[in-house]
Amino acid sequence: MNRRTALAAGLALPALAAGREARAQTWPDRPIRLVVPFAAGTSTDIIGRMIAGQISRALNGHTVVVDNRAGAGGTIGSQFVAQSPPDGHTLLLGTIGTHAVNPHLMPGLAYNPLRDFTPLFLHSKTALLLVVRPQLGPRDMAQFVALARARPLSVGTSGTGTAGHLNHAVMSEATGVATTHVPYRDGARAMTDALNGTLDAMFYHTQFVRAQIEAGQLIGLGITGARRSPLLPQVPTFAEQGLPAINAEGWWALFGPANLPAPIAQRLADIFAASLTEAETRTTLERNGVEALGGGPEALARFMREELERWGAVIRRAGITADS
Repeated sequence: MNRRTALAAGLALPALAAGREARAQTWPDRPIRLVVPFAAGTSTDIIGRMIAGQISRALNGHTVVVDNRAGAGGTIGSQFVAQSPPDGHTLLLGTIGTHAVNPHLMPGLAYNPLRDFTPLFLHSKTALLLVVRPQLGPRDMAQFVALARARPLSVGTSGTGTAGHLNHAVMSEATGVATTHVPYRDGARAMTDALNGTLDAMFYHTQFVRAQIEAGQLIGLGITGARRSPLLPQVPTFAEQGLPAINAEGWWALFGPANLPAPIAQRLADIFAASLTEAETRTTLERNGVEALGGGPEALARFMREELERWGAVIRRAGITADS
């Protein structure tokens, strides 16, 4: 690089920063796109649509569009946001899969969860249950493990890299019994197969199995977390049954592309934080077995590093791959 080129580059950096700050002053000046990297009707989609409405109300009715870009365990939508302009008009509802698991499962991943995103807000989390049809036989984890030793069993999840995928792998490691992991593109299809007997068992979120458990169509063998869910108090935790390692929970967090102007990032974080204090939001989350978390950009950045390290160690130890 010659002197003239270096001088031009040096002058360009402050100009670029000034341009970003100027755009921040007029944000938002067109519809905001909230990318949900999973299909419509999934738990991530439901959370995303609630958040989109909250952003719109906080911005005096500004248009916020939910864009379902499903596929490849959430990586398609995540990559789209990572490669979008950092102007605050394209946001991502990320998950444990997109930002803590897939980077370890997919060596050729086109984005880096720490480098290519601006962390905005740690939103909420949900427990997962292992459920079976009553006809399968087991009524607790000990009986399920005994059956798995006697004959092959299939366990469905809502996709590669999801919390369900992690729990399946950890279950195999903790019990020493292998079951066949069947990843679906979304949980709704897996639920259909769990109910009709195509699948023997399934890991899924509280909000999507509660009605079936209460109707007697499914039996909850165990639930993640330190304590039982108040929505399903009859289902024991995995820890109660001697399997504390089965503890991966689904979580949701908001991200923008890398280098999002700080004023926009902070404004969005403030909107999300305020929304979690609303009684209506809390009631909606609790009704669906979702726990509000809360945490701005710095808290989310720390959480992300911890989750990447935690699940990376599990994945390496268990030898989990995108196909396992």
